[in-house]
Amino acid sequence: MTTVDRTETQSDADAVLAELADVLTRFRRGDFNVRLTRRSGLAGDVADRFNEVVAVHRRSTREVRRICRVVGREGRLTERLDHEALDGGWQETAGAINELIDDLVRPSREIARVIEAVAAGDLTQHSELSIDDRPLRGEFLRIGHTVNAMVDQLSSFTAEVTRVAREVGTEGKLGGQADVKGATTGTWRDLTDSVNLMASNLTNQVRSISQAATAIAQGDLSRKITVGAKGEVAELADTINSLTDTLRVFAEEVTRVAREVGTEGKLGGQADVRGASGTWKDLTDNVNSMAANLTSQVRNIAQVSTAVALGDLSQKITV
Repeated sequence: MTTVDRTETQSDADAVLAELADVLTRFRRGDFNVRLTRRSGLAGDVADRFNEVVAVHRRSTREVRRICRVVGREGRLTERLDHEALDGGWQETAGAINELIDDLVRPSREIARVIEAVAAGDLTQHSELSIDDRPLRGEFLRIGHTVNAMVDQLSSFTAEVTRVAREVGTEGKLGGQADVKGATTGTWRDLTDSVNLMASNLTNQVRSISQAATAIAQGDLSRKITVGAKGEVAELADTINSLTDTLRVFAEEVTRVAREVGTEGKLGGQADVRGASGTWKDLTDNVNSMAANLTSQVRNIAQVSTAVALGDLSQKITV
């Protein structure tokens, strides 16, 4: 080989190495579009192999990006990398990514299963803390415990509210209160307090109404419903209080007329029950009619008796 040939060969080698250095630098920086120029001989073989490596990297990157999109964004949890078509470290890397997706999907599906059951009203389901004989760890374990605690809280709250509603509303056991263990803060505490306040108010209102009604039945017309109430319960309380007032006035008036006419001999007395209507008006009218008839009869008898006493035998009882 002449000196010129050796110089040209060295120059070609330097050019190949310079191109390789540039391409490797760009490849290291993540540029998977780089390629070595095709050449003959050993340099061509090296270029072909390098270009194949870059192509594999490019395909792998596209495939990983696709999996990230379809699994992470589109929610297609059954998609996986095709690692069977790869060899060696490429296959191991794809298999590791698939295993990562599996590890993420399994607890997510388990949590979704429990949440769907809760949404459907089934509070018996709990998140498994060991899936496929692989116990959950870290954040997955914490989330699993949190979901299970939520289900237990809902179950306890539902059971207690149902119990109080059954005891107060169906069985008539007043005074029931919900006791939801662990409900010390937040919405659960607010809901529990609201249910207990409702049950307490209902208990106080019904007991007050019952006491007033019992007093009326026993002839005690001094009792009134004083417990605070609104809406229909307030209307019912006002109605019973009005009933008590009407009964008391009616009783007082009937007693007065009976005393004046029957005991004190004051004839002509009439009961005056203000606002009386319906049966109360009929009863008042009957009492007044009885008092009026009795007055007329007694006065007529008295007139005749007085006339007889005075020697006037012409008078007769005409009432």
